[in-house]
Amino acid sequence: MDTLIPILRGLLGMAAFTAIAYAFSTNRKAVDWKLVGTGMLLQVIIAIIVLKVGPVRTLFEVISSFFVKVIDFTNAGTSLVFGWFTNIAGGNVEDLAFTQGGPVFVVTILPTIIFFAALTALLYYLGILQRVVYVFAWAMSKTMKLGGAESMSASANIFVGQTEAPLLIKPYLDRMTRSELLAIMCGGMATIAGGVMAVYIALLGGTDPEAQVQFATHLLTKSVISAPCALVIAKILLPQEEEIDPNIEIPRERFGANVLDAICSGTTDGVRLAVNVGAMLIVFTALVAMLNYAMGDMLGQWLGLNSLVASVTGGQYEQFSMQFVLGVVCAPLAWLMGIDPGHLLVSGALLGEKVVLNEFVAYFSMNTLQANGELTDERTRIILTYALCGFSNLVSIGIQIGGIGALAPEKRQELAKLGWRALLGGSLACFIPASIAGMLI
Repeated sequence: MDTLIPILRGLLGMAAFTAIAYAFSTNRKAVDWKLVGTGMLLQVIIAIIVLKVGPVRTLFEVISSFFVKVIDFTNAGTSLVFGWFTNIAGGNVEDLAFTQGGPVFVVTILPTIIFFAALTALLYYLGILQRVVYVFAWAMSKTMKLGGAESMSASANIFVGQTEAPLLIKPYLDRMTRSELLAIMCGGMATIAGGVMAVYIALLGGTDPEAQVQFATHLLTKSVISAPCALVIAKILLPQEEEIDPNIEIPRERFGANVLDAICSGTTDGVRLAVNVGAMLIVFTALVAMLNYAMGDMLGQWLGLNSLVASVTGGQYEQFSMQFVLGVVCAPLAWLMGIDPGHLLVSGALLGEKVVLNEFVAYFSMNTLQANGELTDERTRIILTYALCGFSNLVSIGIQIGGIGALAPEKRQELAKLGWRALLGGSLACFIPASIAGMLI
């Protein structure tokens, strides 16, 4: 019975999130339920195989170990540049990664983004990344009977970001249907880039190599599951009614003139991303602090809301805050994923932070909660790892309109109109894998 309850909760969550997509569908009668059923079954099968079948799990752990090694390789380069800092601080790069001071991101986390961006560019130049993506795209296209270009983009999102993946299908963008465009946007929002995946591994796994491999395996599993999930949700929100092009071709373009040029270009892109991530964390964290001051120290104090919140939550929240509001609003979503009642408010707050701000802030908050002893339940952390693993936030709407719109200017207006549906679809494509994880863990 104890095993059956999580399975039923997971199935209920999958059904509920699918129903939400159906409620916002542009044409409910045109929804291809065979495609939906195939896509949902494919996700469950992938999750069971990866999480429960020994040899396959071992393979994923080996791949995950590579991401963990990336962190170690980065530390070698970081030590050279920031060696003087570690000497002053009386420690080493690995120790500084998880202190409560400022050096955490500057010294360790951000350099990981830069190195992985350069490594990804190198793999792209050598043609290795495209061939791996092709395997996933071919499998999804054949099993779900989808267009080749949208399958290729969704598969690429397992490894690269929401603006890089469309580069693989640039020749097809100008003639893609609205349904295919939404599928590309949902795929981008439902997954994360490889570079930031390495960062989340460092955040979630701490300094324990085994914990790092464990969370790396879950993050990689979630990205693989979300690829077909994003396509399924997109086809419910905006059913495909036109003819599709099933052709899948590996792009022949090279990233750079030669190996060195590819590495240099990737490094430059990584620096931009790292600076952007650091700046976003500074600004959003400051904005949250300012908003919480206005809500708690001012409004909550004047209206007596702080004592009410503390009483209702049993001291879990000491005052009226953004986290409390988001926790209340998003707690039902956390319950549908299989999270136990004792962690619904804190989980809801993290889900809200991910959508309103971004997944970086949410993961950072989860890491802080874990360090403070406020979120120590391992199962809850793993389910949230799946739910937060995606670029589905408000800022991503603008990023996709600008990024994909630059590749296909004639589609910019359509991309803008699809922005809110893409955010909904990308969020649901994160929540459904979380429900599946809740069933199996």
